[in-house]
Amino acid sequence: MENYDFIVVGAGSAGCVLANRLSEDGKARVLLLEAGGRSRNPVFSIPMLAGVAYFWKPTNWNYETVPQAGLDGRRLKWPRGKMLGGSSSINGMMYMRGHRADYAIWRQHGLPGWSYEDVLPYFRRSEDNPERPGDPFHGVGGPLMVRKARGENPLYRSFLEAGRSEGFRANDDFNGAEQEGLGLYDFNIRDGRRESTATAFLYPVMQRPNLDVWTGAQVRRVILEDGRATGVEVDRGGTTLSVRATREVALCGGAINSPQLLQVSGIGDPKMLKAAGVEPLVAAPEVGRNLQDHLGVYLTYASKDPVTLYRLFRPDRAATAFLRAWLGGSGPATSVPLEAGGFLKTRPELEIPDIHITFVPGLNLETTRAGQGRHGYLINFYQLRPQSRGEIRIVSPDATRAPAIDPRYLSAEADVACMRDGVRLARRIGENPALARHNAGEISPLPADLASDEAIDAWVRRGANTIFHPVGTCRMGGDERAVLDAELRVRGVTGLRVVDASAMPTVIGGNTSAPTMMIAEKAADMMLGRRPLPAQEPLAA
Repeated sequence: MENYDFIVVGAGSAGCVLANRLSEDGKARVLLLEAGGRSRNPVFSIPMLAGVAYFWKPTNWNYETVPQAGLDGRRLKWPRGKMLGGSSSINGMMYMRGHRADYAIWRQHGLPGWSYEDVLPYFRRSEDNPERPGDPFHGVGGPLMVRKARGENPLYRSFLEAGRSEGFRANDDFNGAEQEGLGLYDFNIRDGRRESTATAFLYPVMQRPNLDVWTGAQVRRVILEDGRATGVEVDRGGTTLSVRATREVALCGGAINSPQLLQVSGIGDPKMLKAAGVEPLVAAPEVGRNLQDHLGVYLTYASKDPVTLYRLFRPDRAATAFLRAWLGGSGPATSVPLEAGGFLKTRPELEIPDIHITFVPGLNLETTRAGQGRHGYLINFYQLRPQSRGEIRIVSPDATRAPAIDPRYLSAEADVACMRDGVRLARRIGENPALARHNAGEISPLPADLASDEAIDAWVRRGANTIFHPVGTCRMGGDERAVLDAELRVRGVTGLRVVDASAMPTVIGGNTSAPTMMIAEKAADMMLGRRPLPAQEPLAA
């Protein structure tokens, strides 16, 4: 049996960061395990192809929810990256930390050390943002490149003008002093290529003598001995072997795979485990529960002006854009078509924004497949802090068999109301003359879909979809029911932590990739016994 100080399971948004930081001083021997491989396919490098990367089956876990009562019984596809970099290798590359109030909520869950002032230094440690030197909210020289969108398409300007005309403020930095407002987003793009946690944190350090990276390594279970995690059982190259961790095992599989691995290892709700054929070893009923995800809808319009992404559908133009991006890191394919938007309140009395809205100068793939091959644009939004809660539960002792995924979308009435209000707000911006001058006709929703509250709710149920931000299934909390304590340690087991988005007690009001990296940065200091970075003094909001 091979021995390591630390075993990190999952080389995704958290695992690559954690493996880098645990091995950087050369003292600890670290093993990073990844079920997928390393892909050099251009689809993962060229930002414009992000929509294709989401659903590339060979590098995807290809998950699917159970039928959702709140979505007219539909099943939603839940892509998760199965490769080095994990979901950071297939996502939309938007760099967003969330609202400072999100971390205040974590602190209120009995989690000292997780306030905004506590976590900001870890965001800054990761970041390389050369456009904002000396900014107290940003870092320069970290591994992760962060660059602001160029916003060159004229439709972006029209959208932002329409939003300002509707009374919404401008915002130059959603990761700065204030989140509310409209503007251009930050992205993880370096020299025209995707910046994932693999390219930023892992590939530059893979030659460290104290870091081993195993790809094609499917972890079957965590090995528990007398209440301690002593290693993992892993399938690799057709052989099942055990690997020992002398210090700790860290699960970084994400909001689906981490609770699944705890459950197949005997850690979870005893009744559920027995029903799935697993012997309960540690009673932890909340493993897999508290599932949260962002749910969004698209308002789509035909465009009078031939300036949308549809112009790149012509084969010669598509080929030219692809080659310019791949060979020279330039041209339209080096950006993600999600560059403008922001965080807004659907009702003025709210203290903080409750929706995230984004403009796309093109139509989504579903609309195009449905025969809407034309110039068009869309407005997408999602609810930031849904109250609906679901669960992940295994259906077999086999870790390679997908668990049941039940987010229970729109099971909370407050979520239904927020989505309804969001449709009306997005519609206002879409109808504002600054943007409506490009409108050649509505595609969806049609006027009949907006005739009443009930009609809007029905339209949302028919078309809403995941924004790919599942969290919360191994929540940390100060109460004894929480799966993890404030240092991400699994209650009832020693030597075992969960370090990924499943640890979030509540979903961040924004994209979850950057906060997941922050969790891994902070976890590395905890695991190495180092003092946390000093909290940053409160900054003006």
